[in-house]
Amino acid sequence: MPTDITTPVGLAVPTTKPQTGSPEVAQDKTHTPSQRYLSTRGGSYGLSFEEVVLKGLAADGGLFIPEEIPTLPQDWQSKWQSLSFSQLALEILSLYISPSEIPRADLKKIIDASYSTFRAPETTPLVSLNEKDNLYLLELFHGPTFAFKDVALQFLGNLFEYFLVRRNKGKSGKDRHHLTVVGATSGDTGSAAIYGLRGKRDISVFILHPKGRVSPIQEAQMTTVLDANVHNLAVEGTFDDCQDTVKALFADPAINETLRLGAVNSINFARILAQTTYYFYAYFTLLKSESYKPDHKIRFVVPSGNFGDILAGYFTKRMGLPIDTLVVATNENDILDRFWKTGRYEKNAVHGAEAQGGIPADGVKAHEDGVKETLSPAMDILVSSNFERLLWFLAYEYAAHTGFDDEWNKKQAGQEVESWLKLLKSNGGFNVPSEVLDIARRDFDSERVSDSQTIETIKQFYANPQTNGAAGAASKGGYILDPHSAIGVAAALRSMERASPSQTYHISLATAHPAKFANAVDLALKDEQGYSFDTVLPAEFVGLEKKERRVRSVPRGAGWEGVRTIVLEEVEAELKGAQ
Repeated sequence: MPTDITTPVGLAVPTTKPQTGSPEVAQDKTHTPSQRYLSTRGGSYGLSFEEVVLKGLAADGGLFIPEEIPTLPQDWQSKWQSLSFSQLALEILSLYISPSEIPRADLKKIIDASYSTFRAPETTPLVSLNEKDNLYLLELFHGPTFAFKDVALQFLGNLFEYFLVRRNKGKSGKDRHHLTVVGATSGDTGSAAIYGLRGKRDISVFILHPKGRVSPIQEAQMTTVLDANVHNLAVEGTFDDCQDTVKALFADPAINETLRLGAVNSINFARILAQTTYYFYAYFTLLKSESYKPDHKIRFVVPSGNFGDILAGYFTKRMGLPIDTLVVATNENDILDRFWKTGRYEKNAVHGAEAQGGIPADGVKAHEDGVKETLSPAMDILVSSNFERLLWFLAYEYAAHTGFDDEWNKKQAGQEVESWLKLLKSNGGFNVPSEVLDIARRDFDSERVSDSQTIETIKQFYANPQTNGAAGAASKGGYILDPHSAIGVAAALRSMERASPSQTYHISLATAHPAKFANAVDLALKDEQGYSFDTVLPAEFVGLEKKERRVRSVPRGAGWEGVRTIVLEEVEAELKGAQ
């Protein structure tokens, strides 16, 4: 474990001038500060929303964020409280997207199309797990692939299509703007991306997954999509190999000269933006419930791996949604929990017997080398990629205390983030000043939940049915939680011990349907009287494994260059077939 971890001292005067991505956007009056974007590492400023969506990752390696988080309109509660999910999304997203880029009528069509694919009328229903203790569950798994990522990726897929249709108006053949989306997955991101992009013109999507190391359901969801623009690559190796290949492709000048690459993982800001809606929707659903009392506080508890889901909650809190605390819930890969406990952001790689655990059939092997294997594989990470965005806002607020102007504060925040991340890469971690940690603790709390505690939580809520109005994961017993959602609920129970349940509402986010991680659920409930997984198995999963599949294997020795060759070949063949 690295020991040479230093704390940046003081605030140096920035020495570099930020580059402006779009001078017309940076200077015109059609975009508010919350509709212009910059890089967390200070290399790009003044970018449009369209540029941010299509680029995905900044040229300096940073992530895109708005220059300013917007504040809510003065009458937002009275005007928004009766809106549907899609109507609410229109109001929120309009604060971040200039109508000069996407006219309001067009944005409405994009949003309506994105959420018409969800099974629940509410899109993201709020259900009561324990009304006496004010414990609620926000179900985010009612989209096409039964995971929370559908909320963002259905929207992102339609955004891609909208921008490309506009760019290609009146163009034909090789003059058309074609986007090649490349992503790596350990399961859920891949299927959600595929379902969001399937059949869309001028978009090819390539999803790399580690061969034999995702759950059978996840593999079937990806490989049984037969649309011509969908390409599944089964890589002999680990998720780390897949992720390294994708990074190498984005950094390769040769393929970037030939193809326009796009990103669908959570580095794309459109995904974070789409997820803000369900925090507002949960709040308004709670307000309309008979048990709501306006003097009570509200805490959101979020199972967190890459930090994108809870970052969306941070944006809503900064906008003005009355959230008391955001509770970060981690599994045994606890880099985030350790940060809030100590102010040190540090990798904690484990190997050999210490790293073993979880269930291979649920995708546990699909992770970066050095990660602890757990029953909640979607959260098995060494470094939370979206945490960089929060670091920028923390550094920006810290810089603001010096009394310099806003331009200096933004430049300084970018330089601080770049400095911290260099230490993460070279030394394995970094400390933030105590003042920065104090700022972080103002909005967040954290909990670490072990595999054994995850199992006990699944058992507890099955054996003691108190759920009111569950919409999708209820059985003849109680409520069946998937292991990721169980981590959130376990963390909520601990938070309730510190914040009086009689005066605080806890809303925990349910990120996946239990059928997606069937083996972990069976491990927890196999001895429970009356339990049968058939009671929660969605009809859409029945017979999925027998459907025709289309997938191309990538041998271990092929390397990223071999994948590059495959991508170029497949895109060329696809474009010829479309003519």
